[in-house]
Amino acid sequence: MRIRRPRLPRTRAGQRRLIQGVVAGCLLALAPATWLRLSTADRLRPLTHAPRTDVAVVFGAGLWHGEPSPYLAHRLDAAAALYRAGRIGVVLVTGDNSREDYDEPDAMRAYLTRHGVPGRRIVSDYAGFDTWDSCVRAKKIFGVDRAVLVSQDFHIRRAVALCEAAGIDSYGVGVAEARDVTWYYGGVREIFATGKAALDAVFEPDPRFLGPREPGVREALAGGR
Repeated sequence: MRIRRPRLPRTRAGQRRLIQGVVAGCLLALAPATWLRLSTADRLRPLTHAPRTDVAVVFGAGLWHGEPSPYLAHRLDAAAALYRAGRIGVVLVTGDNSREDYDEPDAMRAYLTRHGVPGRRIVSDYAGFDTWDSCVRAKKIFGVDRAVLVSQDFHIRRAVALCEAAGIDSYGVGVAEARDVTWYYGGVREIFATGKAALDAVFEPDPRFLGPREPGVREALAGGR
């Protein structure tokens, strides 16, 4: 069986259209990444210069045998440092609890309490199935209007851009990691996730689960004053 190779246009006009199509495709592919970088240009801060705000949001990043994965533990370490420095009042932990044997928020809460954050200062979101869902629920369910977001450096721009799109005045603290296999995997994953993020920001879909408003953040802040 002979494989027919695609034929390139023979006319100058056809070749011009082909080149224009390739350029347009490249620009379209780069547009989400450009939006992400421009929209978060002034929103990233080092841990020691994070703005003082009521709430820090920590996004789930997987469990190992019921305990936070190393990457998630590093996010939680950063949030605990912000709390100990008096830069935040409450930590909202948001992650996946879609089945009985997998509970990111409770594992995150337990880790934070072991590292000096009082349980009354931790609020759990059990339906943060992805970054967009976590941002929308932080705004609509927990009433968060301004927050410091904590995640790895390769993910933090997307988190900030999506929380801004969801209506939260957001600043990001990106946790640096060694350039290991996990880091490179995360970086490659972000390339594909950026396109979905742009669509989420434009079309603003409802989260997989929304539910009624919850007073946890407001009560945690009131209890500490």
